[in-house]
Amino acid sequence: MRPPCSPSVLAKHQQEDNVQGERAKDHPDQYRRPKRAEPIRWGERVQSRPIGFRPPGTTDVRDTATPGAAAARRAQMGSESAATGGATMEKVGKEAKTNPMVTAGVWSKMLFWWLNPLFRTGYKRRLEEQDMFRVIPEDSSENLGQEMQRYWDHEIQKASKEMRTPNLGKAIILCHWKPYALLGLFTVVEEIIKVTQPILLGKMIQYFEFYDPNDSQAFHDALGYAAGLSLFAIILAVLHHFYFYQLQRVGSKIRVALCHMVFKKALRLNNHAMGKTTTGQIVNLLSNDVNKFDDMTIFLHFLWVGPLQAAVVVGLLWVEIGPSCLAGMVVLLFLMPMQSLFGRFFSKYRTLTASLTDSRIRIMNEVVSGMRIIKMYAWEKPFAALVTEVRRKEISTILSSSYLRGLNMASFFCANKVILFCTFTVYVLLGNTMSATRVFVTVSLYTAVRLNVTLFFPAAIERLFEARVSVRRIQVFLMLGEIERSSVALPQQKTKDASVEIQDLFCYWDKSLDSPSLQNVSFNLKSNQLLAVIGPVGAGKSSLLCSILGELPVEKGLLKVNGKLTYASQQPWVFPGTIRSNILFGKEINPQKYERVLKACALKRDLELLPDGDLTLIGDRGATLSGGQKARVNLARAVYQEADVYLLDDPLSAVDAEVGRHLFEQCICGLLKNKPRILVTHQLQYLQKADEILVLKEGFMVAKGTYTELQQSGVDFTSLLNNEEEEQQAPVDVRSRIRTLSQNSALSRTSSMHSVKDVDQLPAETVQTMAEESRSQGTIAVSLYVKYLKAGAHTLFIVFILGINVLAQVAYIMQDWWLAYWADMQENLNANSSMIENGQNVTAELDINFYLGVYAGLTAATIILGFARNIFMFNVLVRCAQALHDQMFKSILRAPVRFFDTNPIGRVLNRFTKDMGQLDSNMPWTFVDFTQVFLQILGVIGVAVAVLPWILIPVVPLLIVFLYLRRYFLQTSRDIKRLEATTRSPVFSHLSSSLNGLWTIRAFGAEQRFQDLFDAHQDLHSESWFLFLTISRWFAVRLDGICSIFVIMVLFGCLLLRDQLDAGSVGLVLTYSVTLIGMFQWGIRQSTEVENMMTSVERAMEYTELESEAPWETEKRPPPDWPQKGLVTFDQVSFSYGGEGPKVLQDLKVMFRPKEKVGIVGRTGAGKSSLVSALFRLAEPEGEIYIDGVLTSEIGLHDLRQKMSIIPQDPVLFTGSMRKNLDPFNQREDEELWCALEEVQLKSVVEDLPGKLETVLAESGSNFSVGQRQLVCLARALLRKNRILIVDEATANVDPRTDELIQQTIRDKFRECTVLTVAHRLNTIIDSDRILVLDAGRVHAYDEPYTLLQNPQGIFSKMVQQTGKQEAAALLEAAKVAYEKRTRTSTPDGHEYSLVLCETPM
Repeated sequence: MRPPCSPSVLAKHQQEDNVQGERAKDHPDQYRRPKRAEPIRWGERVQSRPIGFRPPGTTDVRDTATPGAAAARRAQMGSESAATGGATMEKVGKEAKTNPMVTAGVWSKMLFWWLNPLFRTGYKRRLEEQDMFRVIPEDSSENLGQEMQRYWDHEIQKASKEMRTPNLGKAIILCHWKPYALLGLFTVVEEIIKVTQPILLGKMIQYFEFYDPNDSQAFHDALGYAAGLSLFAIILAVLHHFYFYQLQRVGSKIRVALCHMVFKKALRLNNHAMGKTTTGQIVNLLSNDVNKFDDMTIFLHFLWVGPLQAAVVVGLLWVEIGPSCLAGMVVLLFLMPMQSLFGRFFSKYRTLTASLTDSRIRIMNEVVSGMRIIKMYAWEKPFAALVTEVRRKEISTILSSSYLRGLNMASFFCANKVILFCTFTVYVLLGNTMSATRVFVTVSLYTAVRLNVTLFFPAAIERLFEARVSVRRIQVFLMLGEIERSSVALPQQKTKDASVEIQDLFCYWDKSLDSPSLQNVSFNLKSNQLLAVIGPVGAGKSSLLCSILGELPVEKGLLKVNGKLTYASQQPWVFPGTIRSNILFGKEINPQKYERVLKACALKRDLELLPDGDLTLIGDRGATLSGGQKARVNLARAVYQEADVYLLDDPLSAVDAEVGRHLFEQCICGLLKNKPRILVTHQLQYLQKADEILVLKEGFMVAKGTYTELQQSGVDFTSLLNNEEEEQQAPVDVRSRIRTLSQNSALSRTSSMHSVKDVDQLPAETVQTMAEESRSQGTIAVSLYVKYLKAGAHTLFIVFILGINVLAQVAYIMQDWWLAYWADMQENLNANSSMIENGQNVTAELDINFYLGVYAGLTAATIILGFARNIFMFNVLVRCAQALHDQMFKSILRAPVRFFDTNPIGRVLNRFTKDMGQLDSNMPWTFVDFTQVFLQILGVIGVAVAVLPWILIPVVPLLIVFLYLRRYFLQTSRDIKRLEATTRSPVFSHLSSSLNGLWTIRAFGAEQRFQDLFDAHQDLHSESWFLFLTISRWFAVRLDGICSIFVIMVLFGCLLLRDQLDAGSVGLVLTYSVTLIGMFQWGIRQSTEVENMMTSVERAMEYTELESEAPWETEKRPPPDWPQKGLVTFDQVSFSYGGEGPKVLQDLKVMFRPKEKVGIVGRTGAGKSSLVSALFRLAEPEGEIYIDGVLTSEIGLHDLRQKMSIIPQDPVLFTGSMRKNLDPFNQREDEELWCALEEVQLKSVVEDLPGKLETVLAESGSNFSVGQRQLVCLARALLRKNRILIVDEATANVDPRTDELIQQTIRDKFRECTVLTVAHRLNTIIDSDRILVLDAGRVHAYDEPYTLLQNPQGIFSKMVQQTGKQEAAALLEAAKVAYEKRTRTSTPDGHEYSLVLCETPM
């Protein structure tokens, strides 16, 4: 099976707007898509349909409510179940309100008036999901997806007729071009207004230039111009935002439709296609690629509007200042390719960064998911080194791209100044004189066109290319092969005689490998037969089931299935939701049947102990359940379906023998006894009950027949599963076989008695509940900004940068002021020049060199300061991100294991992907942008006040209104932003959990239900996204309103004070004020943006302050050769996983003698694994544990953990070479590694790999079978050569042959070591030196197996007695043989420690 890929939302590398820029004065928001904050938990509401509506075959997915809602939910569920028989469609989330926009009037829509009630609510309290509005029907995921799918299917048909590859781009254009083309008209209107504004401005300035107090006609004209400008200001404010929202909506429609199509496709991929793609890649398509459309639609119209507008402006400038305008235009045209060159470099660095980020996240994903193992192996340091190395490379590319971005922003900041400088220098040198009108009309016209030419036009091209790449990637995915279900017809009606017939079957997983995965397999399964399939690891058992399911294509041979299939996968799959929804899986609830299934699958007791019974929420990938519980839920799901043929892939391996026996008798041979069943198993004790046994080996069918037939034909089961070499040693072999078969059934029979008689006695497993993710509230404190900046630079340096910023802004304004001053001097000169003619013909001229010189100096200062401040600021901000990442990672590595048990992987990774991505790439430029804009706004107001001091009077109330508005807006927007983030993660979690359970979903025919669920999650996200877009517009309209009031006041204020003002100052203040519209609200948007990103800083800071476990090294170092003997003593040890958690071990007093082999048994939850955790100090135990007389709690964790080897329960391999997996510190020679591999019989496997030891393993070692991974873990233990070995239930999913091999290796290679084995199968430990029986965290008995068996009342003896006479005898015999052997060979030395036996409470 494919390895589960963490749903960690793979960092959506947020689109890198190359747009950065000084400002989008007028289209402020054009290039900022709100950042999506991090994913949070499953399921907040994803409502999507009316309450009563339940799509066919859907269940109750109440999965997705937050844990807090549990009680309410239970009550509601009770009433629902009563009313409907219990199978309501689990709504994804809570009911939403109808959308007020549908019924709003025209003005309400233009001004976003209909949002007011929402803001009032948001101001009073925190917004929750039920406050969001339902998606407008035509925007629902299902409708959009199906519409786009129709166009795409049509395109595919057309393409196949025309013999070309289909083009997804065409389908998208055909689907959406009409409404989009209409919006182009708005763009045109807006740009026309922007070009006419400067002309009216010029007329007003002219009035001041030739001011005549007595000319009333001129005054009235000026009033008219002022009124016209005011009207333009208001129209721009209102119109822009309405049409802008419509543009964004088109983009989000395309995004949603493509997501729907991608998910639909993912559910249909065949196995070959699955090999070409990974869960990560599909998540990436949904998280990154589709987002390009959100951006693209905003800019696209500028591709034709931009050049058009530029042509018009050139014409107007020609009229105004003649051919000198061409000088400026040349500079402008030179800037365009420069910007796109920057863009090209930028995307080069972007791809570099992206691949480095991907590998960092992959490593992080493995570190976080394998944390328990890393800690037990004390491997933190090599992994830290790995991450640090990748991060170092990543930061250096990020720095380069940030510098580029800084230069780009600076060039944008200075562009206007350079253009004007060139234009006016040429103009003056050609012998023309300056005048205020000319100066400021030129300035305004350039401002109007510069944005489009240097910003939106290149952005449009860039977005178009980005979108093309994304379209191509999505298209490649949509063209992958789909599964063909022709081979296996799945008639939905019940068939009388269900059967499976297979003849001479050949199948290939991978055609490129020569050997088929299955060859020459034939059998016939009739109704009510049980077919057992056995064979060593990698024999093709699961492949056989896959071929029946239709997942594995049939190459040749006959495969006929009559009836409906159901399937329980080998790696239990649960999806996030309630336990009940996992079992019902879309079926109606039938209480009697449901009870029967729970009983048969031994889930009754577990559910009674859970806080919410079967309505308990299962976390991501079933994180809250133990392996055994997951396996039983997985089995219960298969059993509950009304099917004809049951395919069970090793459902018994993850549970202990007692439960296994119960499952086999009550469920497989009980509930299902009249159905045809195929059971893949490693548990040989159940074979006698099978009607037919099929033995596979390397894809061949070695033998087939009933138990007795196979025995008579001399096929020796265990030898099939054991080493070939051992076949000669018949007598030994027979004994081990008897033991294997009998002992297990012994244990299991006990359990079945137990489970039938006294269900209550089964001790419970504790279920860890998921901590809910913190959602920070309220505003961001100033101290956080200080902390953040100080992480990257010294305080003095920060002050220095501030100074440079202010100077740059002063130079920027001075340059314009100098032009105004020059024009005024010229004007005064012109006015006075007539009076100077006294006799000589002197025309006074200004000293052009002086004026030009100063002007050039100011321009140079603006450029130098502009560039310097950006480079400095980017450097500091990237360093801040780097410092934060390092602190966060350090803190994660030192966090106790409990932290990883209670926080899902996705949540932890989220901080490293989403939040770090924000701080690496988006934060620096947003922050720099914000400081620039902020200073510019201050500059505009400063200039206005200098010219018209009384303007302060109206500015103060406007400022107050604005501050109130911002606070009012932020209350709501922060909540919406958080909702947007919380509603987004379920989309990805749902995707990755569906991909992990793909075979199960398809076997159950539940594709449509999962598609509906996905659409529901998408719609929920669309609701918050819709609000996100509209509330931003609501705020922007109101901000621009405030600005237009300011502009109107300045316009009429100048006319009122017309007597005291000169033309230059009027020109300066008017041109500046007009740019305020757009710039002001952009600045405010950036400030909220920075504040929003500070939440990422806050979340990262939160992870830098996690509680850490004990230090890795302490002052007190044990001697280097410690432990020499391996004596382990527990003295009054109690242990609990969390500070307040229940005690899982209570007052343990136990001693393990040197070189002793001890088996640890007890039912699930007795504290076996906890004993191991206490020994490794995964949480600090109370009491004292000594190893060779050293108190473990006094030494460093690494000193302790490196001296003990563990073979863990779940074998974990890390991506990287085989060598890295065996020896991450590079301490061993090649020969040692090969020896270790040979001893665990993996040498041949590794030698067959293309790069041998250097072969890089696939994601989490998925190219090895579970059994092989277990062997790699054994090889690791061999290499460590420690005195103490702990084996933790390692044999749960390994066939007896591998099991025997592991046991044999442990006996030989670890003869000199103390070995503690936590066992599920008693045969592995029946010949141990002693057995420790745990019960509910206390020692129940502790002695030699044979001695324990002498006490008929002990738990251990009961297990053995109830196995039936024959098996019990064999077990007893084995124990006795071992006992006698020991007493014969024991030397006085052997009993050196026997006096210290602990009192064992019997």
